[in-house]
Amino acid sequence: MAQVGRYRFLTIAVIFHLIYIYSIFSIYFVSPVVHGMREHRLENKEAPAKRLVLFVGDGLRADKAFQSFPDPDPANRGSEDAKVPRPLAPFLRSRVLDHGTFGVSHTRVPTESRPGHVALIAGLYEDVSAVTTGWKLNPVHFDSVFNRSRHTWSWGSPDILPMFEQGAVPGRVYADTYDAEAEDNSKDAWVLDTWVFDKVKALFAEAKSNATLDAELRQDKNVFFLHLLGLDTTGHSHRPFSWQYLHNIQIVDQGVREMTELIEGFYDDGKTAFVFTADHGMSDWGSHGDGHPDNTRTPLIVWGSGIPAPVVNKSGVARGHEDGFSSDWGLDHIERHDVAQADVAALMAYLAGLAFPTNSVGELPLSYLNTDLKTKAEALLVNAQEILEMYHVKEGLKRSHELRYKPFPGLGDETHSVEYRVSQIRKAIDKGEAEYAIRQSQELIQLGLQGLRYLQTYDWLFLRTLITFGYLGWIAFALTTVIDLHVLHGNSKTIRTVSSKVTFSSILVLLYSVLFKQQSPWIYYAYAFFPVLFWEEVWARLPAIKQGGKVLFAGVSSPADIVSLSFSTLGFFGLLVALGESYFTREIYTACYLLASSWPMFYGETFMKKNYGAIFSWIVSCMLMSTFTLLPANKAESLSNIMCGGALMLTVGVLYMAVKALNDISSSNLERADSDGGIVPTVIYGAQTGLVALAMIVTRSSVITLRAREGLGSGNLYVGWFTLLASLALPSAYPRHANRHYLQRLIVIFLQFAPTFIILTISYEGLFYFSFCLCLFSWMRLEHKVHLHTSSSSDKAAVTANPLKPAVTAATTRLTALKKGEYRSLTLADARIALFFFFFIQSAFFSASNIASVSSFSLDAVYRLVPIFDPFSQGALLILKLMVPFAALSAAFGLLNRRLGVAPSALFMVVMAVSDVMTLSFFYKVKDEGSWLDIGTTISHFVIASLLGVFVAGLELVSEGIIGGVEFDDEGTQKHTNGHANGKAGVKHSDENDAIKQT
Repeated sequence: MAQVGRYRFLTIAVIFHLIYIYSIFSIYFVSPVVHGMREHRLENKEAPAKRLVLFVGDGLRADKAFQSFPDPDPANRGSEDAKVPRPLAPFLRSRVLDHGTFGVSHTRVPTESRPGHVALIAGLYEDVSAVTTGWKLNPVHFDSVFNRSRHTWSWGSPDILPMFEQGAVPGRVYADTYDAEAEDNSKDAWVLDTWVFDKVKALFAEAKSNATLDAELRQDKNVFFLHLLGLDTTGHSHRPFSWQYLHNIQIVDQGVREMTELIEGFYDDGKTAFVFTADHGMSDWGSHGDGHPDNTRTPLIVWGSGIPAPVVNKSGVARGHEDGFSSDWGLDHIERHDVAQADVAALMAYLAGLAFPTNSVGELPLSYLNTDLKTKAEALLVNAQEILEMYHVKEGLKRSHELRYKPFPGLGDETHSVEYRVSQIRKAIDKGEAEYAIRQSQELIQLGLQGLRYLQTYDWLFLRTLITFGYLGWIAFALTTVIDLHVLHGNSKTIRTVSSKVTFSSILVLLYSVLFKQQSPWIYYAYAFFPVLFWEEVWARLPAIKQGGKVLFAGVSSPADIVSLSFSTLGFFGLLVALGESYFTREIYTACYLLASSWPMFYGETFMKKNYGAIFSWIVSCMLMSTFTLLPANKAESLSNIMCGGALMLTVGVLYMAVKALNDISSSNLERADSDGGIVPTVIYGAQTGLVALAMIVTRSSVITLRAREGLGSGNLYVGWFTLLASLALPSAYPRHANRHYLQRLIVIFLQFAPTFIILTISYEGLFYFSFCLCLFSWMRLEHKVHLHTSSSSDKAAVTANPLKPAVTAATTRLTALKKGEYRSLTLADARIALFFFFFIQSAFFSASNIASVSSFSLDAVYRLVPIFDPFSQGALLILKLMVPFAALSAAFGLLNRRLGVAPSALFMVVMAVSDVMTLSFFYKVKDEGSWLDIGTTISHFVIASLLGVFVAGLELVSEGIIGGVEFDDEGTQKHTNGHANGKAGVKHSDENDAIKQT
């Protein structure tokens, strides 16, 4: 019964959390793309430019594009002149000073290449859930500037160009990409940029002898797109303050100058517009993805036909520099015009005389237009009509599905209708009131965006209510299941009356009827199903809840007990709150570890004297763990730290080998050595230890090679992959009956993952792995000793209270129950163990990194195994490294469960219940607008917290697989004699015998 209930519970937990984790994308991040809109363009006006050239310096930060540095070019080193700080991009700087308009383009999260290019070229902020495709494929087809052009030629990365080719009219977009293997992070990346420049030169050279190509190039409404990936790749490998990154900026600037001169010379008509910008920035530690300002601020420089000359303030600081961000650029006298990234698409469409992309939400930046006010007013009105066209289409869809649709107030009546407002703006333009018309168009654009926002959030209240009841229902269901299975051992009864069945069935039918009428996605039906399922089950188990409460609180009778329980409850929820705050402040774990080090003192002086060894190791390990969250999560590569961590892991393996060898050769252990499989386990232990040493050697060699930019040789790759895979697979070679002792099993697990944590480490992560495993081992031993101590104390108290019924009876009863294959009931004290486990899960996430921030993970380590850019394989290696500590955690927790006589799933189920208190809190903190940093942070927080339920369920299954057949024969504890994984039959419980003797 318990096993059936356990696996049923785990199945429901996994399905529920995987479905509900998608809820934020159903609510907060629904794709904004709709189809069926009419196109809008500025009619009867000559386009400012006949063609447009777009340069995107992938991963270029705004500040690095304009700041001054000593010449980073290796060819000029040693020259005194090279030591004088100068701008790295003199040509682009000349465009700012003399020929065009510049500013900062502000991006949105996630600051990745795909969504950044979609915003630049299509003018829309893509659905964040598209990250599941690796930002490569097209989740939905969207309109773009390229699709509106007569013809677009593009050169660059195979990760970016195909998505605009696929979404366009067939044959309209030409994409020439290099092979994916060219994105080799172990070599100089600026060759990717020179490849693009060479391809452009070849195209125009061919046009001189190809009349057809020449005719195509000379048509109007053509677009040229140069995607320059070298900066992004170089920044990942060397950081954006490295000489390599700065030198790459020089190469890009030189290339842009050559392309500008080439194109202007080819056409010689002065009708080309040029746009230079970036898709995202780069953090100081060489990553991007989150909303840090270094990632969201990119340069924007526009020059050529249709662009005004720079506005100079000779008497002081010009407009646009008020934030102080550009104070060290030497451009304070030039007006700076910042835009949102999606505005660039509207600007490019206007300059080339194209229709605005139908999915664009960008506002035309008028300060970049060299034309009269009337033309600006007309262009902005067309821009407003394009945005309002999306509103009309979306409103029509919403109106046709909703039971009682309520229109957006700002555009809902005749005096505020779109048609009326547009007519009034046209009249103002005709009267020559251009400035008034511009203000009215800007207001209309904002109303249109607000209307789109209104429609986007129309179903929020209904959906958030469903999700809230679902999570609350899950928490209640999980706790009632724990009480039923592990407090009452399945002996309770469920009561389902006809009235309750009718009531909950009616609620479900009503919800499904509403969803059907609104033509809701299928996943909405799942959102509605779970709350009804959970609360119906909780209602049916009300008698079990009452009975379980009586059992759990049976010992709470005196005022002192009530006060103690109250303080414990406050501490329990206080720690949950602290763990929630730790997503923002990692240093909370330092305080928690320091407080946890004093935990054994609560059990008195006698306990501490008797168990000083376990207590000492616990205090030392807590002190070690407390240091990691004081260290920066964003780490620079440190070979000395890597080798230090590897040396500690190697020392553990060597010491254990030595102790085991001495133990096995003693006459008293010859029989035991033979039963463990003879010489084979010893050889495999040696092989595991040898792989740790090999991992140190190959990692050191790979780090030195990558730093020298010599290209990672096949020898390093083969040895690295062999070491990684062999270390993971080697434990399966142990004989079936070997390593049944729990300490041996823990050492095997520790050595199994040690090479992984060496090869994939860039700094102190190896030291963390060693300290974390030591802390888990100390915790497991200490909890077991606390259990023996409290059991003995309670039995002695029973003797004092009732001498006629000595505690030996209670101890004997427990021993008899365990011999029958039964488990003890959970008590209130077990909540502490579950909370410790939950704390260790969070600590594993945050101690050596900041999993709540995408950009805290460096790719330096994965380049040792996958030097060529591949987001899925490189991401998989990062995830493997992230998951390693949890294998040790699941093994320690599973062993602890069995040493305490607790059912395998009991404490795991408690953790799954309480973890969603934090999940629900993060659900309401998710943001989809405002600060980009806030948006990215809230998404990652909810996803991490929600996945904990699935993660804990997985940990239980991992634990069961790891600790199968383990024996406990140290310190007179239980010994598993028949190899059953569940720890039920054939158990000798000398800890119970000790308790009897003590009593």
